[in-house]
Amino acid sequence: MKKFLAAALTAAMTMALLTGCGGDKAAGGANQSAAAGAGAGAAGGEVKDIALKVWCPQNQVDTGLMDEQQKAFAAEHPEYNITWTTEIVGEDKCQESVLKDVGAAADVFMFSSDQINSLVEAGAIARLGGSTETMVKENTAQSVIDTVTIDGALYGIPFTHNTFFMYYDKTILSEEDVTSLEKIMAKETADNVYNFYFESAGGWKLGAFYYGAGLNVFGPSGSDVAAGVDWNNETGVAVTNYLIDLINNPKCAYDGEISVSELVGDHRLGAWFDGSWNYNLYKEALGDDMGMAIIPTFNVNGTDYQMKGFYGSKAIGVNAKSQNMAAAVQFAAFLGNEANQTLRYEKSAQIPANLKAGESEAVQADPLAIVILDEANNASIAQPSSSEFSAKYWTYANTIPTEIRSGDITKENVQEKLDTFAEAMTQ
Repeated sequence: MKKFLAAALTAAMTMALLTGCGGDKAAGGANQSAAAGAGAGAAGGEVKDIALKVWCPQNQVDTGLMDEQQKAFAAEHPEYNITWTTEIVGEDKCQESVLKDVGAAADVFMFSSDQINSLVEAGAIARLGGSTETMVKENTAQSVIDTVTIDGALYGIPFTHNTFFMYYDKTILSEEDVTSLEKIMAKETADNVYNFYFESAGGWKLGAFYYGAGLNVFGPSGSDVAAGVDWNNETGVAVTNYLIDLINNPKCAYDGEISVSELVGDHRLGAWFDGSWNYNLYKEALGDDMGMAIIPTFNVNGTDYQMKGFYGSKAIGVNAKSQNMAAAVQFAAFLGNEANQTLRYEKSAQIPANLKAGESEAVQADPLAIVILDEANNASIAQPSSSEFSAKYWTYANTIPTEIRSGDITKENVQEKLDTFAEAMTQ
């Protein structure tokens, strides 16, 4: 983790020009290999009518990026007459949407890397091999490749880093203020201004407190169910008591009661956590008053802890049941190549996972890229991707801040509540 992102902005590798795939069987016994090679199409120069459904997040449509990429791909592949269907499905919702009905899901989709195990176990995502695998392995840092690899098999094309960091309003907080949550909350602000915004994001951001304090779910790897959950030990109780004070602090805005965008536009919010996908939104609202930094330290009973946010990747996958596998693999590789990672960065500020794209002067001089590097190297942990973790953590972790805000969790019953959480996670 200390090395891979630095390499991602300095190393230049040879770019593979073709797409392809392998033919092994994957977990669960389903044949999930993408058995197609570059240039596959109708024989004898005939044009083949095909349909491709694509799922992507809102920003890929709003910027016009997906439409531009689809037209460019069609122009490069006259062997296909393509009918496109593009639907909005965020990377965070991909697994849920795919597993509802794999046969009806998109041929090509974008997903968060922590979903990889569940998609593979369900036989829902194609294994990638051949020149597609070569392209990824020759142009991506190994630690990023690992986020979409199971038992040595590649199941996705990483296109950007997936972590969050801290934004702040420079008219309210200074660079020194945002180094710790204590300094953020201690800053004197106007009555209608909130110093900090609390959003658990279903446990994604909440976990930064507990993991920062050295606690774990299913051990350091997140896959050892026998190791259990230690959030209910003495440190976990202290962290939860800290959160009770923070969430109930009148200078802390709470998600669901007021929106970040509403506050930011009026210079009424000091600091908040978010990712690169909303960079343009905040930059447009604040201009030069927008600041960025790694997530801060926090102090529990006299001990300073560095928060640790989850790190993963966002990747492009192919449906294992696609009726047009050759074209689906080719389009997925097209979306994930150097040129399109560069274009995606230019259009939606997503830092490329491709090494050569990340080597550009624009990326290396970009404050956004710099803060993501800093966050990944100094304030993050690898996001667990085991199906056991995914099946329970996102549901049960989110109850902690919800019950704190409702008053169901108090300092009087915090031990009991954390014991219940730990038990639910291991049942």
